[in-house]
Amino acid sequence: METKKTETKAKAKKKTFRGIESAFLVIVACFIIALCIFHFILGNPANFMDNDPTGHPLPGNMLGTIYKGGVIVPVLQTLLLTVLVLSVERAFALMKAKGKGSTTKFVENIKAALADGDIQKAQAICDKQQGSVASVVTSVLKKYAEMEANDTLTKEQKLAYIQKEVEEATALELPTLEQNLSVVATMTTLGTLTGLLGTVLGMIKAFAALANAGAPDSIALSTGISEALVNTAFGIGTGALAVISYNFFTSKIDKITYAIDEVGFSIVQTYAATHK
Repeated sequence: METKKTETKAKAKKKTFRGIESAFLVIVACFIIALCIFHFILGNPANFMDNDPTGHPLPGNMLGTIYKGGVIVPVLQTLLLTVLVLSVERAFALMKAKGKGSTTKFVENIKAALADGDIQKAQAICDKQQGSVASVVTSVLKKYAEMEANDTLTKEQKLAYIQKEVEEATALELPTLEQNLSVVATMTTLGTLTGLLGTVLGMIKAFAALANAGAPDSIALSTGISEALVNTAFGIGTGALAVISYNFFTSKIDKITYAIDEVGFSIVQTYAATHK
């Protein structure tokens, strides 16, 4: 019995899973893309005077200016691309988790069906809605029907089993909702710190150019300043985008979780009110 129950939950988890499992592969792919962009687009000789990437960028050429940010630029591009890819991935995943219709309307319909004691109607609503909330409700409704058919347990025990099913079904869904958000959260700090590192390295080069005996090396000085400013901009942009993305998707997950808790509580209360 326990084995069958475990298999059923495993299938439910597989069915409702959405998203990229390995964020590491995303990071590696983004790093490769970032290197290609850095060398073949930003480092294109056409962006520089005399077609020389070691010289000054053409006046007003932003691509060449970004290239002068140095080796930290592809790292920051990797972080930025990773945030963008995982944000799009979470958007699609949460869209699937939400289901086909309004979550609020779905919760209201389920509560109305339960108030009428129509479990089959509630199940039909779940089948139509789909998504994480519907998946949890489906599992709980099956346990609800199972408890109705059970004549050996007390009412308190049945309520405990239904409540446990709510908690277990929710625990199966939450990891799929929060997947990869920890990576996005890490980028909020990592992007800023990496940008700061690039800024420091650029300023070191700039001051080293000023420290030369005689006239300062203007090319080295401008290169160091460009590196500092470009890395600062990339670092701030990456960190800001990661913060916005993380907070946005966290709020979406909180709404889905609240809907699950509300429906679960309604099912438990309905059973308590309609059974002796």
